Amino acid sequence: QVHLVESGGGLVQPGGSLRLSCAASGFSLDDYGIGWFRQAPGKEREGVLCITSSNGIAYFRESVKGRFTISRDNAKNTVYLQMNSLKPEDAAVYYCASGRVCSSYWSRYDYWGQGTQVTVSS
Repeated sequence: QVHLVESGGGLVQPGGSLRLSCAASGFSLDDYGIGWFRQAPGKEREGVLCITSSNGIAYFRESVKGRFTISRDNAKNTVYLQMNSLKPEDAAVYYCASGRVCSSYWSRYDYWGQGTQVTVSS
């Protein structure tokens, strides 16, 4: 059974940091690109960034460059999203997804986690 499970979300003040995890089971995530998407209430799902199977990083949004980074721990079958200098506009449910390639289009991904809530507020 293929599963992706996000964790690490929570409440943080503007300027704070969070590290999200995307843990895979039923497959080895190092064979795939792992993308992060987010969806705020009343908004469309948007791509954030992706790590390729060869560990390159594709940024889908200029606004997160210099603040967000992504990494992979193959031993733990887990991908991490480190988010620094968080802003209120970063608040959303964050989802990880696996796909053959990294793409900003959510329809290109095969498996999705159920999401983890990130709240950025004073």
